[in-house]
Amino acid sequence: MQSWPNDRPRAAYRPERRGVLRATLLAVAVAPLAGCDLFESEPEPVASPDPLAPLLAGTLDLAARHEAAIAAYPELAGRLTPVLEAHRQHAADLAKLTGAATPSPAATTPAATPAGDVKATLAALRTAEQQGQKSAADACLAAPAERAALLGSISAARATHLEVVR
Repeated sequence: MQSWPNDRPRAAYRPERRGVLRATLLAVAVAPLAGCDLFESEPEPVASPDPLAPLLAGTLDLAARHEAAIAAYPELAGRLTPVLEAHRQHAADLAKLTGAATPSPAATTPAATPAGDVKATLAALRTAEQQGQKSAADACLAAPAERAALLGSISAARATHLEVVR
């Protein structure tokens, strides 16, 4: 037979009162700590949307507007296709910079067919390009240095788009 502390047989072993008190005190002292995240890892921070997400959405909207104008007035294709391609490239660059899914040309939300004639369509595109240029310039001014070069390039490109849709 195996001997236990104090040379008592196992069946006759009873814990000492001091040991029981120590275990109880330890359990009482540690129990409140179990709910205070002391033993848990840090919670994952909630990802906030990238500040450039609205600029990406606006870029996709501009691309969709140009697609709709080209579809409605094929005679504008020669003028507007380079602008459309620039917006698509800017959207791809912004998506890469922000970690968003890279939009495909087919992924742009179709804009409503332009109302009116060619002049009205170009006027609407010019207004949209002006707003887009302002938002790109504002984003460039607020961006950290590593993002400013791309945003400055987008803002400059949109300024030239204003001349194309004149």
